[in-house]
Amino acid sequence: MIPATPAAMLPATEAAKIYQTNYVRNSRAIGVLWAIFTILFAIVNVVCFVQPYWIGDGMDTPQAGYFGLFHYCIGSGISRDLTCQGTFTEFSSIPSSAFKAASFFIGMSMVLVLSCIGCFAFFFFCSTATVYKICGWMQLAAGMCLVLGCMIYPDGWDADEVKRMCGEGTDKYTIGACSVRWAYILAIMGILDALILSFLAFVLGNRQDGLMSEELLGDSKINIILSKELLFHVFVGSKCHVLPWEDSDTPLSA
Repeated sequence: MIPATPAAMLPATEAAKIYQTNYVRNSRAIGVLWAIFTILFAIVNVVCFVQPYWIGDGMDTPQAGYFGLFHYCIGSGISRDLTCQGTFTEFSSIPSSAFKAASFFIGMSMVLVLSCIGCFAFFFFCSTATVYKICGWMQLAAGMCLVLGCMIYPDGWDADEVKRMCGEGTDKYTIGACSVRWAYILAIMGILDALILSFLAFVLGNRQDGLMSEELLGDSKINIILSKELLFHVFVGSKCHVLPWEDSDTPLSA
């Protein structure tokens, strides 16, 4: 009977290698998509921070205009010309302390996401799982900053400049005759985006940890199997080299 050879172990080994290859390929594909959507999220964050279209005039507003986090433009009287004021570098020009706080948190969210993109370079130097988890925490913190910014912003709607545009019925968390514009809606959508991206980053990081464990475990199992096969063949080979009459006490006849 011919003993089992290492070739008999190839199907299972090859299947494991194919599974591992597909696992790595799928993880990399998902990681690329995660990186692309992280860049898109950063663009959304920058746009929300810079654009002054968080709230704006409506059909019944006394004045035309629009407000952002720190920059706003309001018309004067019958003239359709808008007078614009406010910059992020001059916090004193921001008309409300709530707008200042919202500007800080949205700006912090933008910095965190841009820093997360900068961390992509560490994929070439550090553990992939560690980088994913660092980026996941950054994205989660960016999402929390967006939540705070979007919640605090309506607290500043009682400012005199906002009332001048939206009417006297305007108050905290009451927008009066004005309407919510696209930048505010985009910031709210960015919260969901940040939470999904951070969750995906943690999943990818944990998968990388599991992949490394499986690789180490698989290599150790293969080494053990090959060692056993080698010892078995050495033992069988040594037995096969013994001549039949060497085990017999009867001398050969002429």
